[in-house]
Amino acid sequence: MTLSNDARFWDRSARRYSASAVSDPQGYERTLRRTGELLAKSDHVLELGCGTGSTALRLAAGVASYLGTDFSPAMIAIAQEKLAAAPVAALSFLAATADDAALRAGQHDAVLAFNYLHLVRDLPGTLRRIHALLADGGLFISKTPCLGDMNPLIRLALLPAMRAIGKAPYAGAFSASALERQLAAAGFEILATEIHADGGSDRRPYIVARKG
Repeated sequence: MTLSNDARFWDRSARRYSASAVSDPQGYERTLRRTGELLAKSDHVLELGCGTGSTALRLAAGVASYLGTDFSPAMIAIAQEKLAAAPVAALSFLAATADDAALRAGQHDAVLAFNYLHLVRDLPGTLRRIHALLADGGLFISKTPCLGDMNPLIRLALLPAMRAIGKAPYAGAFSASALERQLAAAGFEILATEIHADGGSDRRPYIVARKG
């Protein structure tokens, strides 16, 4: 599948995705609480891969401005519907990728990327772009599945088979340690690596990194 195929996959899935329940509600609440603690009232925040805007709507009231972006226009359309129903003055949404020219370098105090990094096709390039988008000393906060640490049958057999029939988008299979090395190579200093799951084994590290 190409990038445009991936976008169409998420467009088709948008309504179903929006209606689905959070798989780990307590872990999600921990992530929201921790992220809110890291953001300041004066911050200008960018969220990449915001989906239908649920996280943005929870966090945006606590900062100066919050831009939620996603490369799926259907996802953004739903996010805008939610915002119209429950307005937050600081919040706006845009259908865009990290490389979009509308996202100006050095203008963001924090960039958030939840369940996002495993879906990008050029992880090193995306991390370099995120580094450029941040103001000096800005924070990059991510939480994403590290498929390289999961059952090999998932990444070597199940996911490729599902992608081949259009039932799954592209997903990169890196480990948590590999992700940390990529972050360091892109110029980030890792400040914290946490697990927010509600018990059991979790392969979605919550990482707080600062632009060096």
